[in-house]
Amino acid sequence: MSQDIREPVRVAVGIIIDDGKFLCCQRKKDSRYGLQWEFPGGKMLHNERAEECLKRELYEELNISIVTIEPYGTHVQSYSDNGLFEVHYFIIRKYDGDLKNNVFESIRWVSPDKLDTLPFLEGNSPVVKRLREEHCR
Repeated sequence: MSQDIREPVRVAVGIIIDDGKFLCCQRKKDSRYGLQWEFPGGKMLHNERAEECLKRELYEELNISIVTIEPYGTHVQSYSDNGLFEVHYFIIRKYDGDLKNNVFESIRWVSPDKLDTLPFLEGNSPVVKRLREEHCR
């Protein structure tokens, strides 16, 4: 059995929660994994910490500044197109700024019981399941 020696792309992702709902973002149609849903975030620059990356990405993508940030775990996902990603998840409960969609096909606030109705990126599935379990009691 061969061992995967590729370096994963390091990504920081924000699970933004407001009024019991999660901000979900749909990737552009012509992007990699087009029209799949995800939580906002992006790739870390060389030597960038995950929290720094997420602050930069959320400002670029949604015009918001993080006020509170809590680590939520890390997941490594390999895709059939050879994409390998190490994703660092964070919970965002407070932010400043007026939410503005700068890069996505669409954005939507979704209640926990409806998260699994969206076609999320395969790598987000474990986190979506965990969020449903924690928030649908």
